[in-house]
Amino acid sequence: MRVLQVLGSSAGGVSRHVAQITRALGEDPGRMTVHVAGPPELREVVAPSGGAAVFHATPIADRPRPADAAAVRRLRALSQGADVVHAHGLRAGALAVLAARSLPPRGRPRVVVTLHNLPVGGRAIQAVSTVLELVVARGADEVLGVSGDLVARARVRGAQHARRALVPAPPLPEPGRGTAAVRAELGVGPGAPLVVSVARLAPQKGLGLLADAASLLRSVDALDGLVWALAGDGPLDGELRSRIEEEDLPVRLLGRREDVADLLAAADVVVSTAVWEGQPIAVQEALQLGAPVVATDAGGTREVTGDAAVLTPVGDAAALASAVAGLLADPSRRAALAAASRARAATLPRVADVVEQLHDVYGAAPQRSS
Repeated sequence: MRVLQVLGSSAGGVSRHVAQITRALGEDPGRMTVHVAGPPELREVVAPSGGAAVFHATPIADRPRPADAAAVRRLRALSQGADVVHAHGLRAGALAVLAARSLPPRGRPRVVVTLHNLPVGGRAIQAVSTVLELVVARGADEVLGVSGDLVARARVRGAQHARRALVPAPPLPEPGRGTAAVRAELGVGPGAPLVVSVARLAPQKGLGLLADAASLLRSVDALDGLVWALAGDGPLDGELRSRIEEEDLPVRLLGRREDVADLLAAADVVVSTAVWEGQPIAVQEALQLGAPVVATDAGGTREVTGDAAVLTPVGDAAALASAVAGLLADPSRRAALAAASRARAATLPRVADVVEQLHDVYGAAPQRSS
């Protein structure tokens, strides 16, 4: 079976997932050959030199562009001879559908589209997104959504075959440093609480909510010396940094870090403030390490955490701050939640489960006629 993976511009999560499944599917070359079409700058991320996958540079922008017509032609050529075209993301998915549907019905590849994000933005963006969703839902043989709400949304748009995708976090390495060393580096005083968040500094991650909650926690006497460490980079770095300085918030911006396991293991509480999530990798990683988690009840977060986290309404800073403060004041509750995290992590899907699902999707998706 020949599979063509397709992705557009990506902030990281989608490309990491494509890289993960490309490696896994390519481990059985006798059963499957994998090709990848995507922006040239992602070559070494999704199909590194020396790997089993064949990479085809195919620029796909994150906004409608005149070059979209060239991208469709490129994908049409690459789709010829493929058994399955698996596109990731709404725009890549719509272009892949248009490309594959332009081929003669006989020998046309099956088209699978994984939806990774909820469309957000103003009226114009929503209008364009609705058109793309209709193209994907009605043109793909199978639609996978990284959360239940995306699956339901695809069905409303007309998808006859839709299911929840599996997006496991890669196994984290064991923490390389002890808690004391991490806390010392972050300037956390003896007995002071450490809150950790790992997130791209982008609108979807609810960084305004994080700042609002940090402001509320700053006024709690029992939390004197609190440090809220935020690991990640992104376009909102400058804006968030300015607010932290202007309001003297107890938030430390760490930038992109390679020691996420150390940070999560050292935290008293790990917090996610997202506006929307599919299967949040950082939350999965926190569960793997047995960290007490507080998160907004956003998108598919509850599907990942089950009862192993304290969930609060999206955008409710008071509820979030109260949940964090309550856990920080109750060591026994934190210990119970840490145990629940480890138990929940053991039930989450692994890469082998993803491969099994994809073999089923690739082989079972009904072939559309013209």
